[in-house]
Amino acid sequence: MAKRDYYEVLGVQRTATKDEIKKAYRKLAIQYHPDRNPGNKDAEEKFKEATEAYEILADDKKRQTYDQFGFAGIEGMGSGAHDFSSVFRDFEDIFGDFSGIFDSFFGGGTRRRSSSRSNRMRGADLRFDLEIDFQEAVFGTTKEISYQRNDTCSSCNGSGAEGGSGKTMCPSCGGSGQVRRSSGFFSIASTCPSCRGEGYIIKNPCRVCNGNGLVKKKRVIKVTIPQGIENGRRIHIPNQGDGGLNGGPPGDLYVYIHVRSHECFKRQGNDIYCVIPISITQASLGAEILVPTIDKKKVRVKIPSGTQTGKVLRLKNEGVPYIHNSHRRGDMYIEILVEIPERLNTKARSLLKEFSDIMGEESNPKPKKISDLM
Repeated sequence: MAKRDYYEVLGVQRTATKDEIKKAYRKLAIQYHPDRNPGNKDAEEKFKEATEAYEILADDKKRQTYDQFGFAGIEGMGSGAHDFSSVFRDFEDIFGDFSGIFDSFFGGGTRRRSSSRSNRMRGADLRFDLEIDFQEAVFGTTKEISYQRNDTCSSCNGSGAEGGSGKTMCPSCGGSGQVRRSSGFFSIASTCPSCRGEGYIIKNPCRVCNGNGLVKKKRVIKVTIPQGIENGRRIHIPNQGDGGLNGGPPGDLYVYIHVRSHECFKRQGNDIYCVIPISITQASLGAEILVPTIDKKKVRVKIPSGTQTGKVLRLKNEGVPYIHNSHRRGDMYIEILVEIPERLNTKARSLLKEFSDIMGEESNPKPKKISDLM
């Protein structure tokens, strides 16, 4: 099962303050705590999910990493393992107002919750994974993507009610979203089963959205891929996620970029690396060769005489453009590979033998130094 966005889990906006995040978590923790929902596996999972979200968003460093890189950025930082010792290190700080807890557990308050529920609710954020070519990542491009999202129902304008009939107060809970039952000294409140805690009911649900206020719709948009984008980065597109409830704003869309490998070039940061083969005569005598670059031009490169396999030559400004500076580029590094011919004709063999004799090569050479034996 795919993990939900942490802000969606806590029901807060991405700009939420620490206090707002703490307040949202406190509410969910009280609602789904296992002690309050014995044997309810769904409530237990929601409690763990909310606690995991709070663990990340309450920590400034983890939150910054999550905002920039999503779930991939926080792997190994403690999320997902259900080790919540850091969350409960200062239990009284999270649940400092004990009267509020008793109000939630035992119905000590008389305020209606319908006013908070009537607030607009922001839509969920969505993720789209997009694969692009190596050169498209280097120089940028524009891609058209298609995806499904929950959009406001045009038939009921998101109200969920057929023909503008609207919503009516729940007769079971009187709009509070809770029903109470006496248990000895206490009056225990629980979620109203008639309205499922909403405080209102829809007598005539919209036939198009079945009372949800949202319908699935296909969305086609163009995404601008900036030059120099790296594999695994994401592009934030505001207001292209799921539609909001009760007239709330839509969520955002996050496009995750996956770059296909290139058959010749490799990338490290903004630098390009490749391996260029040359012959033993070119390596011995020196030469000038034409080397292809990432932007499909050829650059003349001078090979010094006596060049060995593994030597690296640098071409300035032939790498990847910087994502925020189109006039600045990385470099290109060429690793030389001296190719040894596998087959020789008689004349070539004779010439090489003559060359070997001239150079005084030994048939049983000795190492130059002791370290060569290690």
